[in-house]
Amino acid sequence: MPPLRSHTVALTPAQADTLRGILEQQGFRFEPRPYTIYFAQKPGLTVAVYEKGPKAVIQGKDTESFIEFTLEPDVTGEARLGYDELHHPERFTPHFGIDESGKGDFFGPLVIAGAYTDAASARHLMEAGIRDSKSIGSDAQIRKLAEVVRATPGLVTEVIVISPERYNPLYEKIGNLNRLLAWGHARVIENLCELRPDCPSALSDQFANPRVLERALMEKGRKITLRQQTKAESDYAVAAASILAREKFIDWLAGAEKTWSTKLPKGASAAVMQAARDLVHKHGPDALRATAKLHFKTAAEVLSSSAS
Repeated sequence: MPPLRSHTVALTPAQADTLRGILEQQGFRFEPRPYTIYFAQKPGLTVAVYEKGPKAVIQGKDTESFIEFTLEPDVTGEARLGYDELHHPERFTPHFGIDESGKGDFFGPLVIAGAYTDAASARHLMEAGIRDSKSIGSDAQIRKLAEVVRATPGLVTEVIVISPERYNPLYEKIGNLNRLLAWGHARVIENLCELRPDCPSALSDQFANPRVLERALMEKGRKITLRQQTKAESDYAVAAASILAREKFIDWLAGAEKTWSTKLPKGASAAVMQAARDLVHKHGPDALRATAKLHFKTAAEVLSSSAS
């Protein structure tokens, strides 16, 4: 088995504080990073503790020894490394994992991806350090991990990209983001069922009443058990899906930036508002309809100001 080079662990706020003190004592260098409580590094190891959770992402050649001799005895107080199958056997049973990217981004598509894993492929993903795409800040790293996911033996995947030109009329017709998400999740599950009709269940993050997703499924999808849970990205199939979805999202955005010769920032910030104004000023309102989700209030503000 190759040495562990990446590990993600949930922490309590108190444990995050304890870990920071230990890192300071061990001479780690701290620097600011987006979405983190703190980011620390020294040769052979980086430790990022993210606000969401909080959770720690540990990476580098010294990951395994740090977990064994520091994190587990001095911070979490329990030995879990190497015991994932014991503590979470459900992650190693055959199932689909579904996740999406782009739903909170004004620019770009909504991408929904799914991955089928069994015990062998889940172990491969675990050993390769596959984790939730939201804990990965680098587009280059997303693309690198997506290649790892696609190369995993036994893994079956499906990705649907709903571009703004398709998304906007769909949203207008459906009228609700959770129902649109359920529609997209259902399409991915149906397509995966074509490829792996023997799969017994599908897991996704908790985004709506499960009945909304159940109603959106067609004949094949209704034969499997649907599960929704918060923080589903800790599941290896869902984490793999999240990486594939994010890869397609950033690739689409990069292509659109070339097409329109305009930077299209992620998220829904003041920089996004300014980019939308610049885009409409240079290319007209149709450019916004082709690149952005029009139900965001950003669109109404930009289009009304450009018309006046």
